[in-house]
Amino acid sequence: MLVDRVEHRWIEAFARTFELCGVKPGETAAILSETQSRPINVHLAELALLRLGAKPVHVRAVTPPQTASVPVRSTGASQALQHHPALLAALTSASFIADVTVEGLMHAPELPEILKSGARVLTVSNEHPEALERLVPDAALKDQVRKAAKLVRDANEMSVTSDAGTELKVSLEGASTVGIWGFTDKPGTLAHWPGGIVVSFPAAASTNGTLVLDAGDVNLTFKRYLERPVTLTIENDFVTRIEGGGADAELMRRYWASWNDKNAYAVSHVGWGMNPGARYEAMTFYDRGDFNGTELRAFPGNFLFSTGANEFAGRYTEGHFDLPVRGCTIVLDGVTVIDRGEPVWSLIT
Repeated sequence: MLVDRVEHRWIEAFARTFELCGVKPGETAAILSETQSRPINVHLAELALLRLGAKPVHVRAVTPPQTASVPVRSTGASQALQHHPALLAALTSASFIADVTVEGLMHAPELPEILKSGARVLTVSNEHPEALERLVPDAALKDQVRKAAKLVRDANEMSVTSDAGTELKVSLEGASTVGIWGFTDKPGTLAHWPGGIVVSFPAAASTNGTLVLDAGDVNLTFKRYLERPVTLTIENDFVTRIEGGGADAELMRRYWASWNDKNAYAVSHVGWGMNPGARYEAMTFYDRGDFNGTELRAFPGNFLFSTGANEFAGRYTEGHFDLPVRGCTIVLDGVTVIDRGEPVWSLIT
């Protein structure tokens, strides 16, 4: 069990990350939280901004009632703002926003308005600060992630295979691809910390094939390493069959069905992890309440497959799975970028 006590080194981790975001003395910075936010991260954000000489202000929303009939976790689509005019007025007046909401603003409906104001938004993943300390962004990772994102943007097709049986094809025509390296210093953009991920949101009817989640792969929505394989059949973006025995397949079938929403079965994004500091085995060391799982999205060479909302395909839902898959080979237009779970670093260094 980790102790929620403000530690000097955690203030330093937040300050270093905010420095990479270009926070300067005298800058107006908003700390966006909600009533269910992790208090220690709110406190650390404040102390780090003060250390840098910024002028922080707390913008705190009341966490709204949950409307779904099932637990909702790690969607990246915070519902905290509720289009509240006073909250939005405060956020659009700040040039830097430290987002410490529970789910984060990445897919929040209010994000376009906030970014239009020119704010730089850093979503601090809802992790215990011990994990954030280990994964302070490395400025050198920025160039590697940008090069990887360009490889995806320049490609027409992604194919994903594995010894476990994965055979997946993703058309990248019309896809929107982003790289996240853990900080942002560009006005009107958002990043999340920890970073080190390239993800692509395919256009509608772009993904077909079979994805095999093998024993040891990860279901981050459930914060669970799989114990038995689960095979997903994907037709024109939608999971149409969920095959497998044991608890892992049964839990996924039940959770998907509980949404009663076809879009919950659809592809959200595809990509891979690139952060050398991120560890696949990290989830074993944390209580579930201390762990949001961004580290496992970013460990090098995982194929990150997600279902749920994809605004670029016109699909919206709170039902969401993030599924880091090991041991895959990812090929872009005939060029191998991940070889059986190992990044081909020569392509991006």
